[in-house]
This record gives sequence, C-alpha cells and structure tokens, in this order.
Amino acid sequence: MKFAPITCRPIPCALALAVTFMLTACHSNNREQANQMTSFSANASKSATPQLFNIPLDQMSHVQVVTVAPTSLTRTLRLTGSVAYNAFNTTPVITQVGGPVSKILAVPGEHVKAGQPMLEVSSPDYSQLLNAYLKAADSYRLASKFLTRAQDLYQHHANAERDVEQAESDRNQAKAELNAAEQGLKILGIKDPANLANMPSSAQVPVLAPISGEVVERLVSPGQVVQAGQTQAFTISDLSTVWVLANVYQTDLAFVQSGQDVVVQTDAYPGSFHGRISYVSPAVDPNTRTLQARIVVDNPGEKLKRDVYCTVTVNAGSVSNVLAVPNTSILRDDNNQPFVYVASGANQFGRRDVELGAGQNGQTQILKGISVGERVVGDGSLFLQFANSLQH
Repeated sequence: MKFAPITCRPIPCALALAVTFMLTACHSNNREQANQMTSFSANASKSATPQLFNIPLDQMSHVQVVTVAPTSLTRTLRLTGSVAYNAFNTTPVITQVGGPVSKILAVPGEHVKAGQPMLEVSSPDYSQLLNAYLKAADSYRLASKFLTRAQDLYQHHANAERDVEQAESDRNQAKAELNAAEQGLKILGIKDPANLANMPSSAQVPVLAPISGEVVERLVSPGQVVQAGQTQAFTISDLSTVWVLANVYQTDLAFVQSGQDVVVQTDAYPGSFHGRISYVSPAVDPNTRTLQARIVVDNPGEKLKRDVYCTVTVNAGSVSNVLAVPNTSILRDDNNQPFVYVASGANQFGRRDVELGAGQNGQTQILKGISVGERVVGDGSLFLQFANSLQH
C-alpha cells in the first residue's frame, strides 16, 4: 500500500499573507486616525478649510462665542536696548600733574566721595609750585609788615610819602605773586594752600575725586608715568541712575517722545525698572535704520550694569475704533497662517483666515478677515479645531 507525499497547498498560504496585510493596514489606519484625533494642528487642505461644520448642541457648552464690535486698544511698543552709564553723572579722573604714580588709593567697585584722594603722584612740578607758593607767601608777609611800618613812620613825620607809596607797591606785587601761586595749587586740587606752610615739604601730590560715586574703571598702575592734563587715571560714575539706549524703528517714531514714562525689563532680574525718555536722536542710523532714544532709569541697588541687554515697554496712547478678538480665538495652521472660527448658525462654524495687528491685555487687533457684528469663537477654539479635524 503506497502513501501519497504530503505537499503544502498554496491557497491557504496566500490567504494567511492577505490576512496579515489586512491586519497591518487596519492597524496603520487606526494609528493614523488616532494621531489625527489627538493633534490640534490644522491639517485640512486649503480647499477644505472654508467648509462649514456642525457640532452637537449638547457640546456647545465647550464653546464661547463673542460678537465683534469696535473697541479701543492701548498702543504698546516693545523696544530693545542696552544699559550705559549716565554720562551726566560720570566723569574721568585726569591727573593735573606729571610724574610717576607712587601709590594707588582707590580700586574699581569702591565708592568714593568728592575730594577723596585716589592716587598719589611724585611730581617735580608740584614741588616747584609748592616752593613758589611758600616764597610768595613769605614775601607777602614781609611786604605787608613793611607797609604797616612805613605808614606808621609817615604819620609821625619820620619818612616821606614816597616811602609809603613804594612799600604799598611792593605789597601789591607780592600779593599778585601769592595769588598766582595759590591758584596753581588749587588747580591741582589743593583747596587750602595756607595749610601747606605747616606741613613737611613733599613731592607727593594727591589726585582727588571730582565727584562722588563708584569707581568703575582704573587705567593707571603704580610706577606709571602720567602726563599732566592728559592721562586719565580712573572713571567715576554715580550709578543711582543709568541710561538705557533703546532702538526705535522709523515706523514707531511718531509714538516715541521725550518725557514718556517707560518700563524696563531684563533677563537678569524678575522685576522691572521705571524710567523716562529724556532724548530722542535727530538722525537715523544708516546701518540699522533705527534711531536711539535715551532713557534715564532709576537703579536701586545698582542692579543694572553697563551693556546689559534689556527690553523697553512704551505705552504710546491708544488705538480707537478697531476690531479685536480674544487671544484664545487665534489659531495657526501648518503654514503659520492665523485664522479664527466664525459662527454662522446656532452650532455651525467655519474657518476664516485673518491678518493680525497689535495685542494688548488679552486682546488681539484684527486688520483683515472679519467684520463688525460677526460672531467669533473665543474659548473653545481648540475644541472646534479638534471637531473639524474629525469631520474632514
């Protein structure tokens, strides 16, 4: 008895492959449908988006509809800028004598007062001025004494009037020389040269702080030879106020004026600083096509540092008779085109492309796309986008 060989029939195998393909396709379709249901991006084509769609009446509680009406919006400008020293409260410390620096008495970050010594210079010029002053002071003292004696003798008929006149002339010349020597020392910062007569002679002259403030820069070192009236030794700035130099575009120029109050913010601190525009440049920078607005900003705690980047908010009046919708109304498609949903019935809606303007206090101006009296979806626009994606 012979047995026939067992062979695999092709029909059941093909059927298995077909079932596998159908399951894979079904799984793929389900996954694609699930992705669409959980996505809030506008995937509808341009031709499909203007179509109207309905949602069940029992789901209208998820949708807030507002009627478009003319309103007023505050015009807010946001400018970029950076911090600079207040130039009116900043000054260089320039040595008035020449010679090597013998001692540094102030360092950056230190607060100094006006008249405080900041460094000492070994100056032969100072020595000459000091000697000239001491000689002139002594000559004036003797000339005054001779004049007093000549006047006394003349009153007692012991000398001639000519002797009194000569003594008076000598006293006046000595006085002129003393004044010249005294002014030379005062230029160097010596406020009371008369006290120098009781002090030991020295070639060390102090360079004094011209204003009170913080030492923000030191430009000399010990032993460096400085030139009289030329070498800048330090920079002092009163940091209780600083400048913010903001960039203003030509389109915003009409809304930025001197005297406006502004708010300054920086990433360095969570709070804000208050300032006022003090000057607007009369010329536009040809490279950036902007002009510069100078803002005086109060700087409590000296938090604002030079060259820190900041944002300036300017309230530039208001815009009246404009159309605006809540910010929650605005959606964007895959091409970043803004649109809103407009109600055309109790539960019927359609997409409408719009052109956006300025935004303020949760409202966004609409330049094109909607008209007065139309009803626009506010809260719930994302819900409608989800519902629309299921129907298209």
